[in-house]
Amino acid sequence: MALAVLLAAAPSPLAAQEQVYTHADTLRGSITPERAWWDVTFYDLHVQLNPADSTVLGWNGITYRVTGPARAMQIDLQTPLEMDSVVQDGRRLPFRRDGNAFFVTMGKQPKGASRTITAYYHGRPTVATKPPWDGGLIWARDSTGNTWISTACQGLGASVWWPNKDNQADEPDSQRVAITAPDTLEVISNGRLRSVTRGAGGWATWEWFVTNPINNYDVTPYVGRYAEFTDTYAGEAGLLTLDFRPLAEHLELARDQWRQVQPMLKCFEHWFGPYPWYRDGYRLIEAPHLGMEHQSAVAYGNGFRNGYKGTDLSGTGWGLTWDFIVIHESAHEWWGNSVTAQDIADNWLHESFANYSESLYTECRYGAAAGAAYVIGTRKLIKNDRPIVGPFGVNADGPLDMYYKGGNMLHTIRQVVGNDSTWRAVLRGVQARFAHQIVSGRQVQDYMSDHAGVDLHTIFQQYLTTTKVPTLEYRLDGSNLTYRWADVVPGFAMPIRVLLGAERSARLTPTAQWQTTALALERPDAFRVDENYYVLTRWVDRAGGQAATGAR
Repeated sequence: MALAVLLAAAPSPLAAQEQVYTHADTLRGSITPERAWWDVTFYDLHVQLNPADSTVLGWNGITYRVTGPARAMQIDLQTPLEMDSVVQDGRRLPFRRDGNAFFVTMGKQPKGASRTITAYYHGRPTVATKPPWDGGLIWARDSTGNTWISTACQGLGASVWWPNKDNQADEPDSQRVAITAPDTLEVISNGRLRSVTRGAGGWATWEWFVTNPINNYDVTPYVGRYAEFTDTYAGEAGLLTLDFRPLAEHLELARDQWRQVQPMLKCFEHWFGPYPWYRDGYRLIEAPHLGMEHQSAVAYGNGFRNGYKGTDLSGTGWGLTWDFIVIHESAHEWWGNSVTAQDIADNWLHESFANYSESLYTECRYGAAAGAAYVIGTRKLIKNDRPIVGPFGVNADGPLDMYYKGGNMLHTIRQVVGNDSTWRAVLRGVQARFAHQIVSGRQVQDYMSDHAGVDLHTIFQQYLTTTKVPTLEYRLDGSNLTYRWADVVPGFAMPIRVLLGAERSARLTPTAQWQTTALALERPDAFRVDENYYVLTRWVDRAGGQAATGAR
């Protein structure tokens, strides 16, 4: 998601005081008993979008598998939307409302059975006034005055505009998205278009179908006056269809700027393995907001210019050689859409890897030095005001550091692994092992540790769960180096490369205990830590006092 990037320079509202979580946060963010007994297998979503009065009217058929003893069913739908009725087997079921959750009294639910329940609803949903940073429906106009509609709801939740089991821990295996809108406009959504049905009164229904599992927040309509051009990409899993949908007035701008999609796919398939959604295709769509990783239907609003809204977040110049939204949001097709965190407290699995993907793309196009310079350049945006991993079960997303600090953590781990062939195999292995799955952060950490040839657990613990940057304390007595790690979690023993001169280096394995070794320094002032590691250094004199501390 691009939203947190723009806010990187703003102070964290949670840094000064502890966040207090409510009953509503628990209902939204946890696997309640009313969620635990059923597994979504299919959503059949039908919604009419009415730009004349900013209302929605529709229903969602929820097919599910009964996995345990049944009790009331929790269906999420946010105020001010209203649930009209809930029906199963032709019978209306009673329900009660608790804020943004509805609890439906169920009949008998045999374990292992596949059942369908249909929720009918209507209302005027929350309007996003500064999308995608605040979520909701987007009712906009393009530059020629035509209606332009979309949604942005990551974090806030898809229940801001349609009823569902609004938690990342459960996805349907497939989904229909049928959107009814004025027939003078076009509706684009996720997956493949199946049909367009013209109705009475100037309305038309566009039916799209997603054949893969999909996050609720990734489901979205784009409604407007669109142009189209297509292409194909010969990738690792065959021929991938590419569908480009700019607004009609921006067709030529898009033809030029979106040429970056082909090299992006080539670079990311090299590092991560096949694009995850060959059956649903790749689609890039101009949106009335900056951008979002809507699965197989990536939202684009970067103004057809390189960088992030024309600026380089790294300050190195490399970020102006490619379009931030094309690269970052497309990286989420692997990291976030295919491999999905079951709790948003672990959304570093989405954002740290997508941020690091920017560096890998830069490297792929311009060389290893350029990629390293880019990710190192983003360190100036790291705050270290809150741990990356937040509290679980309350719908609490991570701080901005899950982008830049998380990306630098991964770049550091690459140095620890020390072999780029192994590192590439680990990244591709995560994607292959957990493709189209919902995972915990611990599962990914375990996999990477098992396959990297080095135990990474304390490194992940250090960077994800604390705000302390590992600090190499040291002193030099001639050629003798005395050193240790400080400000680290128990058991932290991350190996590190130090430079001894223009062509000399050594690999050390500091612990929290002092060690001494002899170095072959070219000159006394040649010693420094390889800047590819996100650590600090601190000179400690013989009496145990401290001198300057510096980032590396």
